[in-house]
Amino acid sequence: QLQFVESGGGLVQPGGSLTLSCAASEFTLDDLDEYSISWFRQAPGKATEGVACIGTDRTQYYKEFAEGRFTISRDKAKNTVNLQMNSLKPEDPGVYYCAAGPGVGMWCPSIRVSGIIGSWGQGTQVTVSS
Repeated sequence: QLQFVESGGGLVQPGGSLTLSCAASEFTLDDLDEYSISWFRQAPGKATEGVACIGTDRTQYYKEFAEGRFTISRDKAKNTVNLQMNSLKPEDPGVYYCAAGPGVGMWCPSIRVSGIIGSWGQGTQVTVSS
């Protein structure tokens, strides 16, 4: 079953940066060319929300809070999907996950939490604190 392994989280001061990566266990990005891949996050006590999505044509979509600060990319050489996060804020902490979804339709543009293909991974914890 398709599942990603997320890494790169940690503790960072407000205004700092982190780069998260995720790799699909048992699959390469070439295998996943037909899927969109999104990053999500879940803050303590809150529902999981979409952060960013990269489509099959490499078009990027961001939720408003991530626009201009976060960058999603697919790195075939490293077989990872990355989320570069800059200017981190106290409201950004949470467990960050990535998942694949349909390569067509509105799943990616709307960065939907429902309808992922496969299962959720363990995520990677991001903490923003001075």
